[in-house]
Amino acid sequence: MKTPAPGRACGVVLVLLSLATLQTLRAQKNDIDIYSLTVDSRVSSRFAHTVVTSRVVNKASTLQEVTFQMELPKKAFITNFSMIIDGVTYPGNIKEKAAAQEQYSAAVERGESAGLVKATGRKTEQFQVSVSVAPAAKITFELVYEELLVRHLGAYELLLKVQPQQLVKHLQMDIYIFEPQGISFLETESTFMTNELAEALTTTQNKTKAHVRFRPTLSQQQKSPEQQQDTVLDGNFIVRYDVDRTVSGGSIQIENGYFVHYFAPEHLATIPKNVIFVIDKSGSMSGRKIQQTREALIKILGDLGPRDQFNLISFSGEATPWKPQLVAASAENVNAAKSYAAAIQARGGTNINDAILMAVQLLERANREELLPPGSVTLIILLTDGDPTVGETNPSEIQKNVQEAIDGQHSLFCLGFGFDVSYAFLEKLALDNGGLARRIYEDSDSALQLQDFYQEVANPLMTSVAFEYPSNTVEAVTQDAFRLFFKGSELVVAGKLRDQSPDVFSAKVRGQLHMENITFVTESRVAEQEEAFWSPRYIFHSFMERLWAYLTIQQLLEQTVSMPDAEKQALEARALNLSLSYSFVTPLTSMVITKPEGQEQSQVAEKPVENENRHRNVHSGPPGPLHPHLPYPPHRTPWRPTPPDVMPQTTMASPHHAPIQPPSVILPLPGRSVDRLCVDLKRSQGPTNLLSDPGQGIEVTGHYETEKGHFSWIEVTFEKPQLQVRASPEHVVVTRNRRSSAYKWKKTLYSVMPGLKMTMDKAGLLLLSSPDRVTIGLLSWDGPGAGLRLLLRDTDRFSSHINGTLGQFYQGVLWEPLAAADDSKRTLKVQGHDHSATRELKLDYQEGPPGTEISCWSVEL
Repeated sequence: MKTPAPGRACGVVLVLLSLATLQTLRAQKNDIDIYSLTVDSRVSSRFAHTVVTSRVVNKASTLQEVTFQMELPKKAFITNFSMIIDGVTYPGNIKEKAAAQEQYSAAVERGESAGLVKATGRKTEQFQVSVSVAPAAKITFELVYEELLVRHLGAYELLLKVQPQQLVKHLQMDIYIFEPQGISFLETESTFMTNELAEALTTTQNKTKAHVRFRPTLSQQQKSPEQQQDTVLDGNFIVRYDVDRTVSGGSIQIENGYFVHYFAPEHLATIPKNVIFVIDKSGSMSGRKIQQTREALIKILGDLGPRDQFNLISFSGEATPWKPQLVAASAENVNAAKSYAAAIQARGGTNINDAILMAVQLLERANREELLPPGSVTLIILLTDGDPTVGETNPSEIQKNVQEAIDGQHSLFCLGFGFDVSYAFLEKLALDNGGLARRIYEDSDSALQLQDFYQEVANPLMTSVAFEYPSNTVEAVTQDAFRLFFKGSELVVAGKLRDQSPDVFSAKVRGQLHMENITFVTESRVAEQEEAFWSPRYIFHSFMERLWAYLTIQQLLEQTVSMPDAEKQALEARALNLSLSYSFVTPLTSMVITKPEGQEQSQVAEKPVENENRHRNVHSGPPGPLHPHLPYPPHRTPWRPTPPDVMPQTTMASPHHAPIQPPSVILPLPGRSVDRLCVDLKRSQGPTNLLSDPGQGIEVTGHYETEKGHFSWIEVTFEKPQLQVRASPEHVVVTRNRRSSAYKWKKTLYSVMPGLKMTMDKAGLLLLSSPDRVTIGLLSWDGPGAGLRLLLRDTDRFSSHINGTLGQFYQGVLWEPLAAADDSKRTLKVQGHDHSATRELKLDYQEGPPGTEISCWSVEL
């Protein structure tokens, strides 16, 4: 492979100020052919090293422009990006941002245009670069990036974005995972997978290793026989997993003279908390924002523990506490607070300063009066959507006032709703006071985002956590003291071992539980730990040193937010040196890429910073489950109920007849002795237990609106895996390990987890299935009686313990003989009760709209 000679390298310069998961390549069909796209991601002890390689050929008879476009995770650091054109390599060189910017500015002065990296969602940002390619010429793009996977609510998540935008002859993704602690569970999720594509997905796993491979053929990639040139690959591919945690003091892993210490002890009791919710109710919160805030607050209040204390402060121009002091989270107080939250209305200005200071005063007074339980944790959670406009409006003064008032005694968490809020202001406010900031994106799942954040901090397990290592053993250690440790998260410390370190590496982790101090002691044999990373052939070696550098840079950049200018410059200098030494593209560095001589275009790609999005509508819809942007009709296996004995079936009723209404539920009964049963819920009041089967570990509840003829919500709960699916006409919410994800109806979803498969198609059919369980279907339907529908399949798998409003029909139903006078009426005996069944025409919705007429036995409940 050649590199450009000095004379050729003087072409137009392309500057990448920053990049950050997988890529897509836009090209003119039939002219630009992507003949190979590979992704090789190797996760070694949570640290992911991903290489994306795309090979393209210009089949046109003229010069063509190829645009390389990719969506990358915000937390990743690019380590290399290069183009190889006809064997000549145009490499990327990482420089200090100022030096790279100087080169770029010179190019701009020559009249050349610039292209920017922009935020594309909550977790990703988009990078784009163009290059001209001669006829018949080939070009290879190669991108390398690294990231530390952070544990969130009990799981690590590797996100890859798949968008080739054309069929690719050789398309392959390989994800290798090596975790010396052992892999406790692993699951995959995709927003583009079809049943045909699923055949190209294989997962192999043993105690410490896993390999996920996705290699679809051309025919599997095709959208449909009618759209043979279009690909269905357009969306997210997620691998989610966690590790075993048998050692209470955490896991120390050592490779090539560096160590990492992962600490997330299990089975610790939750520390009681005193939490004050400070809620912005200014005029800008009116409408959907305040509605979703109320919804989230009501759910969050219901999740408070019995030993917790709480209060609410709502503020606009003035701050108003719900109660004059903190109250216990008793059922009575929680219900009263829910009523208060439900009545919050938005109007007026924004007085952030007084609202936070009021929260601090409430906590301080409770402390003075000894009303805070010993050993409890104090938290303030602020939600606002705008800048301060009333009272103290100078952000610096507010930050100063709040820091002086809190004085290190409480933790402040700041949630910025939407893009009109100054995120930099909230971030400094939080980091100055032992908390963190988070942006809440405006969308249909905003309430879920608020709830999800609360779950992160809802269960404090330890306070004042400090890691201790012998000074003669380690040097250059990352952050080793933490104010709080929460359930479902993980504390990570990395460092360098001294040259003459002992054979046994020891560590202590000290912290405070609810009512006692605790010390965890861990020892690791250096030689054994080093050897653990020699044998796995699919890890990338010397990764731990890079992990240490990555984590150090991240922490230094975070510290600069709350430091005075002099100290800030020193921290940035350290972060810059590390970024250059390890070839990381960070907010302090840029990557300069040469292009072939004569190409008169230069681009700058600058890493978006949260606050730069302010006042600009750059959010084109949230990424991930809510907007996978899949404009194709997916394949799905039609829903086929148990065949009836005698079941005349016709098409929809003609316009001249009254429309046939669908029943509430169609029950395919096991066996062939009777037809399908159409059950109409006519007297359903409130939430109803539809199915409960302890043998299957499944429970289904729902609320049927008889006036509207549909379910307003349906909830399915599984014991193994512990998972809850709650469907409403707006979206489907899946909750596992306190982590909730929202999925819009009629978007493709394919999720495989231990013991359960979850799929959704473009028709709005969600299937929850496993080899030995009843299959539960939830359907979003716009036909007569539009709303949610419940579907069942494989009902012969119900156990003998099945019960519930619908479940009763799977418990030894007895059919009385047909009456001689009227063969359209029968009697069912169900658990000692008689039910009249009438043969009627009903609309079968089980294969989706428009539905078909069927004859079935109709029962009213």
